[in-house]
Amino acid sequence: MTTKRLIDEKALHHKHYAEICEKLKQDPFAQFLGIKLIELGEGTATAEVTVAEHMLNAHGTAHGAIIFSLADFVFAAACNSYGKTSVALSMNIGFLAAAMKGNRLVATATEEKKNNRTAWYRIRVETEHGLVATLDALAYRKSDYFVEIDENE
Repeated sequence: MTTKRLIDEKALHHKHYAEICEKLKQDPFAQFLGIKLIELGEGTATAEVTVAEHMLNAHGTAHGAIIFSLADFVFAAACNSYGKTSVALSMNIGFLAAAMKGNRLVATATEEKKNNRTAWYRIRVETEHGLVATLDALAYRKSDYFVEIDENE
């Protein structure tokens, strides 16, 4: 009988914090959009982007794709914050208000529940004028870690 060794993911987060942040900041699509990671905690993350002209839809408001992309990035940051490779299983977004050119969109992800294989997150996207969108997201937590695991961890 084999037993799996439990890894202290909170300790892993703190030990490899700089490496985890750097990996997340290197996301090519987020860089392309101008999304910036502001804060990364244990299962939490905050990121921002300023709505530019090329991010508008035909009605002159922020395209839903930029709002969703920001929410998706902050979700990815939060669920990968322990150094364990995690990917989206499902995401459900509700658009509640429009954002305009020049608005600073800020998204915050909060971990609601996590086990070895899945984790559930709530994401809020806001501007200085209030709530723009909410998102519920479910992550699949793969077996591998993208940071080095010591035998003593």
